[in-house]
Amino acid sequence: MITTLLIFFPLVAALLVFLAGQRFAATVGILATILEFFFAVSAFMDFNSAKLWNYEVMQPWIASLGINYSVGMDGISLALVLLTTFLLPIILATAVNGSLKDKKEFFALALVMEAALIGVFTSKDLFLFYIFWELALIPIYFICLLWGDENRRPVTFKFFIYTLFGSLFMLVAIIYLYLQTPEKSFALEYIYKLSLSGEQQTFVFWALFLAFAIKMPIFPFHTWQPATYTSAPIPGTMLLSGIMLKMGIYGVLRWILPVVPSAVTEWGCLAVMLAVIGIVYASVIAIKQQNYKTLIAYVSIAHVGLIAAGLFSNSIEGLQGVVLQMLAHGVNVVGLFFIIDIILKRTGTLELSKLGGLRNQAPQLAVFFIVILMASIALPMTNGFAGEFLLFVGIFKYNPYIAGVAGLTIILGAVYMLSSFQKIMLGEAKPEYNSIQDLTLNEKAVLIPIVIAIFVFGLFPNIILDLTDPSIKAILHSVQKTLPVAN
Repeated sequence: MITTLLIFFPLVAALLVFLAGQRFAATVGILATILEFFFAVSAFMDFNSAKLWNYEVMQPWIASLGINYSVGMDGISLALVLLTTFLLPIILATAVNGSLKDKKEFFALALVMEAALIGVFTSKDLFLFYIFWELALIPIYFICLLWGDENRRPVTFKFFIYTLFGSLFMLVAIIYLYLQTPEKSFALEYIYKLSLSGEQQTFVFWALFLAFAIKMPIFPFHTWQPATYTSAPIPGTMLLSGIMLKMGIYGVLRWILPVVPSAVTEWGCLAVMLAVIGIVYASVIAIKQQNYKTLIAYVSIAHVGLIAAGLFSNSIEGLQGVVLQMLAHGVNVVGLFFIIDIILKRTGTLELSKLGGLRNQAPQLAVFFIVILMASIALPMTNGFAGEFLLFVGIFKYNPYIAGVAGLTIILGAVYMLSSFQKIMLGEAKPEYNSIQDLTLNEKAVLIPIVIAIFVFGLFPNIILDLTDPSIKAILHSVQKTLPVAN
């Protein structure tokens, strides 16, 4: 029952926000997302790790077509539900004192998006998964289109075309899998039981992978991302980077690795190569960026490239690293974009050449900034370290040479992140910024939970590792049983 509550409560809250009007929209929206987070924490506290799936609901929806309302949570689903519900009140809080007009519409759209995202992470019916996947695109499309900058129309159109293109391939694969099931069902248990030929698995692999790769995004399907992240309003960019790109990674975990394991074994190396190329490519471009928001957009591509490489590493360390790094990336990138929002409000610019010396006027901002920045480059004891370490172990087991190239992200990441901090916060104070304000109480209220999460999951990663271990082992077993037996 709690799974259904987590999906539909944000939809009810979105209606209440809309009815509350502009004056009370923020209060109703933030309170609703905080309550939603407590629902997710309650699910975590009562989760039975001895069972693979918890909180399952199965009701026929369109019985004649084998479509059911079938939802539930395993450890991976619950981890992503916790991430979503933790970040939504933070993201909405950043919009309270922002420059967004018509806040009630924004808050309502964000809540609809939250419902759709949780639906994606909990669906046990492939058609239902597709419905929620498409539903999640609608709010973010309007958020980018209505509240983006002056380039929002062509940028949002490109984003829409990319995602629509990927979704069409996904729909073809879904229908094909449905037709292969003797029961003519979209249910996860029947999809998992399919025994497809090598050619069939290859077709399904690439049709699904294309859709998921666009959403992550990884090279060369990434070209929509930097412009969209730069053009979108800051809270919209947080939704995109902090949560929405996890849909693609989750899709690979849930619907590619267990369903077409032979194709994963055959084509996984190519997917890993694309991911590693994206790491180096995005890192090099990030170093050259002058707009800090665009720089962080490329940083996100590099980090997701490492996660994508771990997806196909065929190791428990790699897949555990994927889940840990998804959560760490979500928290850290939202923190970085909020720092960007603060800097933009104080100075009116994100051009690195025009910034400098802000530490002198805003020392508290500098402290929060450096903590989040260090987490993003995986400093030990922060949330980025454990996931990145496990990813490198998994990739090294898969191929030491690929791991060596992927390891460049450590060096390049330190270059572009520390260099940007130096250009923004250090150096001689510029006269035009002498009177800027340090962090307000509301801004601290947003940043403190982010920093707490950074250290809690940096010091105690087993909170997530123990939660997801049974699900990861089940997925890995599906892939490894197709590997040839060594003589």
